[in-house]
Amino acid sequence: MSRIGKLPIIIPENVKVEYNDNESKIIIEGQFGVLETKLPLAINIIQDNNILNLVLKNKARDFRALHGLYRTLIHNMIIGVSEQFQLTLILKGVGYRATVQKDQIILNLGYSHPVSLTIPKSISVEIVQNTNINLRSCDKELLGLFASNIRAWRRPEPYKGKGILYKDEQILRKAGKSGK
Repeated sequence: MSRIGKLPIIIPENVKVEYNDNESKIIIEGQFGVLETKLPLAINIIQDNNILNLVLKNKARDFRALHGLYRTLIHNMIIGVSEQFQLTLILKGVGYRATVQKDQIILNLGYSHPVSLTIPKSISVEIVQNTNINLRSCDKELLGLFASNIRAWRRPEPYKGKGILYKDEQILRKAGKSGK
């Protein structure tokens, strides 16, 4: 048994959890949205008042490995619909800036053309001082994927430290060429 998988999940008061045993699907609804996921058939959920417990029907090695994973996924879904997740990206470089137009984020990153990315429906984007991008969503996986897609346009480079960085990220700097 997984040590993480055995831990109970406490459900906040403003969150509603529905588990359909026939389809093995869990739907979690809160003030910031609705998330759902399909569970493996070997994992069962027992709900007592405001506590969820994951129980394994099959003790095979493959299913024991999934026990802790699905407990963490369900816990993240509950946190997401009740509090939301937030990521902050920082644009470092001369002339690097971002703007939001309707459902697009436009990035000026030193290319000859601006880069425009479509913002997914469940993510809200806020630009602070043209160089800080605040991303908020109830879906942690989608939020991380969108942030990594933005970051892929200009990864931080080790010589000058320019690029798109996560908040509080430290870049290991390298020394450049030394002259004679």
